[in-house]
Amino acid sequence: MDLKSGYPFWAVKNGLMHAFPPLQADLRCDVAIIGGGITGALIADELSAHGHDVAVLDQRDVGWGSTSASTALLQYEIDTHMVDLAKQYGEDNAVLAYQACAEAIDLVTAKASDVRDVDFARMRSLYYARKRRHRRALEDEFALRKRHGFDVEWLDAAQVERDYGFDAPCAILSAKAARVDPYRMAYRLLMRLQKRGAAVHDRTPIARIEVDDRGATLSTTEGAVIKAKYLVMAAGYASQQFLKKRVAKNRSSYAFITDPIDTETLGALKDTMVWESARPYLYMRTTGDGRLLVGGDDDDIDIPAKRDAMVDRKARKLADKVSKLFPHVPMQPAFAWAGTFAETDDGLPWIGESPEHERRLLFAMAYGGNGITYSMLGAGLIRALVERRKHALQDLFGFQRQG
Repeated sequence: MDLKSGYPFWAVKNGLMHAFPPLQADLRCDVAIIGGGITGALIADELSAHGHDVAVLDQRDVGWGSTSASTALLQYEIDTHMVDLAKQYGEDNAVLAYQACAEAIDLVTAKASDVRDVDFARMRSLYYARKRRHRRALEDEFALRKRHGFDVEWLDAAQVERDYGFDAPCAILSAKAARVDPYRMAYRLLMRLQKRGAAVHDRTPIARIEVDDRGATLSTTEGAVIKAKYLVMAAGYASQQFLKKRVAKNRSSYAFITDPIDTETLGALKDTMVWESARPYLYMRTTGDGRLLVGGDDDDIDIPAKRDAMVDRKARKLADKVSKLFPHVPMQPAFAWAGTFAETDDGLPWIGESPEHERRLLFAMAYGGNGITYSMLGAGLIRALVERRKHALQDLFGFQRQG
């Protein structure tokens, strides 16, 4: 599955950080994980840290799928407003989802501190109203978050202009957000796992999968056989091919990154990610070396050749939008790319057992704009299922919900 177009910055910057060998011999493990991106890496790290023997398998090089195209804005704010989530699943569940994502940022913070050198930093998040008619929705959203103890501040038009230098009717400033290099983090987690004795194999296509109530048997295209007690499908957007029911819609998102910009010019952007209330939304955040990463202008294109042809045009369009907000910031794309992402109807992920399959097959589909925070939460949820424990998010993130 072709998941990206153009020149994703993380892959260009980091290159192939380590060579993981293709699997050439049979192996046994407690949990086999298909997918060597950031989702698979976080799940494997969580399971291994708690005594489970894991094997990670990927048909491509590690991190070469959606992870290399991720823009890695770590937010507790879900694409679906808490107010709207409450209407669909009840206020308690809406708060649970948002609080869990907030806690996930702390978990990623600890994980990044542990592995180190992954361009991680805590940030703030500015969510601004694109149009005046969006003000009421943001007011309701702010009130609900504030009532449940989220660290948020209301900014009127004058405050947005004073603190951030652009015109907007209002904004919600959240104190908790972060950034990371997802490609580098996936590699460093998997390199550490391999050093500790776990099996990590890329360039290992799986030809056949059999799952029953005792476990899973996988056969590679080269004839190696993997036997596991559990199989975790963490193959990103390719995971949908294993389900008859369509649980998400594939879309394309576009991004570019600038050359480094001095901190004086960046101003408040240096430690605040910015995104808007329009859908699809424009968003931006900085990197550790002062580059501005800009993304958005999503569309329904799911044909790689058409997506390829759109990259430069979309990058110019995004640059023009940012230039209107921040005319003093140089807005020349240095690298531009596009990636496939999957969007669920409710903005929540699908993590756990599917009624279509045996319970020994678990899905980790961290779809939507919160991919990495969902993956971090999914690691704990998958471990609970493997250990046959109930998890607080099991019903809300699982396939039993009516999403």
